[in-house]
Amino acid sequence: MRKINAVLSALIIILFGIHGIAGAFQLFGVFGGGNSVLEIMSYILLSAICVHALIGVKLTFDTLSSMRKSGVSYFKENAWFWIRRISGFSVLLFAAWHVIIFTSSGGADFRLHDFGALQLAASILLAVSVVIHVVSNIKPLIISFGSGFLYKFIVDMFVVLSVVLLFCAAAFIFYYFRWNIFWR
Repeated sequence: MRKINAVLSALIIILFGIHGIAGAFQLFGVFGGGNSVLEIMSYILLSAICVHALIGVKLTFDTLSSMRKSGVSYFKENAWFWIRRISGFSVLLFAAWHVIIFTSSGGADFRLHDFGALQLAASILLAVSVVIHVVSNIKPLIISFGSGFLYKFIVDMFVVLSVVLLFCAAAFIFYYFRWNIFWR
């Protein structure tokens, strides 16, 4: 189960990177929205995140069951475990909000809803939640794939993801100003 979750995590990171770059270019106005291939990839990403979340819930219940059987929680010693779970839950909440504010509502035309300070804050918090979730899961991901085998690749992937997240945050901020100052 953990190996499947690790492979799923790598897929999510790759799809998230593509989604973030494409979305940032749309927010910067480099190209328009409504690309059917990117829309299908978004649904695949959303599905992968849901499966990943379900596996995470099952693994969490397994851990809680083990804690209950042993009679000790080791809450302090398992801080990283809880950071992973809390950051994953916050990613789910902010991703749901992201889907709501960036959903097309104009039929064949691609239209966005208002993008105010609340939407900007939620978008930035989504990026921060993803960073915390990914960084807190680096070690388990490397262990799942084998410590030496993919270590350099995974570290490089996280560096690229960091750049993509910064690019996305810049795009959210740019789009906020474009929507609220330049278009009004």
